[in-house]
Amino acid sequence: MGTDKERNLYYLEELSDYKVADSDMDVRGWEVKDKDERVIGTVDNLLVNKSTERVVYLDIEVDASIIEANHKPYNIREKDGVHGFLNKDGENHLILPVGLAQLHLESELVSTENINHKTFAETKRIKKGTAIDRDYEVVVLDSYVRSDEAKAYPKDDKFYQSEAFGGK
Repeated sequence: MGTDKERNLYYLEELSDYKVADSDMDVRGWEVKDKDERVIGTVDNLLVNKSTERVVYLDIEVDASIIEANHKPYNIREKDGVHGFLNKDGENHLILPVGLAQLHLESELVSTENINHKTFAETKRIKKGTAIDRDYEVVVLDSYVRSDEAKAYPKDDKFYQSEAFGGK
């Protein structure tokens, strides 16, 4: 993890001068379901990219069924010499890029059209309030958007211009 000077993602509750814009819905407390309508968890917080001044991730406290599935986290980069990792006790949060989430205002529900329960269960989790670094972001994105080879992602804020974040 870098220093605060290098840090660019903040939990909404850390930023006293930020609030959810009127045009955006505050989805904290909303249930999250996968593409098969299985419960994944509840939105606990929002992660804001300070330089672009927008919410880029939903921080989800996962349902017990995700933890009980006890899958080894997916990591395509292991083949490149990166060591694997496991989810540890107390790691019961994961992040979901906002572009992969659909908001159902009438039912106060968040869903995803293309991620199933098993994929969420295979995604590397973190402890509540953990500072998010780019390495973790890449591992999560790789888990959700699986391909045959590790993708090279931009190291700057262009990272947030992909479809996963609502970009083109």
